[in-house]
Amino acid sequence: MAITEQLRNAFLIRKDLTFLNFGSFGACPKPIFERYQQYQLELEQEPVLFIVKNGLDYLQQSREALARFLNCAADDLVYLVNPSHAVNLVAKNFPLKAGDEVLTTNLEYGACDRTWDYYCAQAGAIYKKQPITLPLTTNEAFVEDFFKGVNNRTKLIFISHITSATGLRFPIEAICAKAKAMGIPTFIDGAHGPAQAPINLSSLGADIYTGACHKWMMTPKGSTFLYVHKSFQRMLDPLVISWGFNSTTPSHSSFLDYHQTQGTRDFSAFLCIPKAIEFMVQNNWHEVAKTCREMVHHNANRFCELVQSTPLAPISNDFILQLFSIPIKTKDPLLLKQVLFDQYKIEIPVMPHGDQVYLRYSIQAFNTQADLDILYDAVADIIQTTQLIQVD
Repeated sequence: MAITEQLRNAFLIRKDLTFLNFGSFGACPKPIFERYQQYQLELEQEPVLFIVKNGLDYLQQSREALARFLNCAADDLVYLVNPSHAVNLVAKNFPLKAGDEVLTTNLEYGACDRTWDYYCAQAGAIYKKQPITLPLTTNEAFVEDFFKGVNNRTKLIFISHITSATGLRFPIEAICAKAKAMGIPTFIDGAHGPAQAPINLSSLGADIYTGACHKWMMTPKGSTFLYVHKSFQRMLDPLVISWGFNSTTPSHSSFLDYHQTQGTRDFSAFLCIPKAIEFMVQNNWHEVAKTCREMVHHNANRFCELVQSTPLAPISNDFILQLFSIPIKTKDPLLLKQVLFDQYKIEIPVMPHGDQVYLRYSIQAFNTQADLDILYDAVADIIQTTQLIQVD
């Protein structure tokens, strides 16, 4: 399916930029952004009615729409501002003791690593980063590689659905199934998951899953959900004690009371999720995303050949969707990113991770092959004229 010019023009992205960084913060199409502004206007026109009644009704409707999208119960979802908030909420409350271990990979998002490092240190526990061999080969090899880190001290598995730096999709279905058979709870960091990868929380078997709606679901910034299986909900004390805690008029769910009602704030971004889902349905988003993946895959090898590196995994939907991270050699990632933006008008992240650096492009409905050709020519020019990217 060809993506139409009308759909490309639905986004507010600056026309003078080659925007290849959708993965960092997403971008909101005009119909969704307009709905966001309508909610904000309603809030300011009658703040009391919005905050204490109408807004709460909208929240319920939004959670119900998201629950249908994710195939789970609406009362097992609560909205938070970002996945970092969700990870902090869980890490602070998870019952770790001295010597316990939280198993993860060495490819996780840095902010989450810092969170788990902090709370594990508080408990005398260990945040164990299982080394993952790159490039990946098969899902089965990945699962085998990862579970070598499990032992009788493993109390939780925390792992990305799709990683930030490497852009790799992990086989979380197999990981959740194996962990459940071993009696180990799972917490999936799905910041990049919703609307980039299919998610069925009822069949996935994850005990906890957080996903950003303001990335691939295209809602306004500050819109994330936390799904928690009922058996773990009472474990989570709120990070902010407010009116929902020990409420004199409790709802049917303390999970929602504790984490949804936390003082005065503009929660309009949460309310736009039904509009985002409607936008995707109206525009046949399964086909749009498929076209984007095909563009990602079609260009992957030529970029790796240009910088003389190797893809991090087989170029297939098993591992690579709408993100592709090109391993590069550079001594100054920050300067390279700035040069790409200032001199070539390309918005793209240059991402150090451990001792590796990745140039990661994201493809969304507004991107064309011409965007990737601009990037290709810019990288070729930088290789020829500067020392910012080294090749053998």
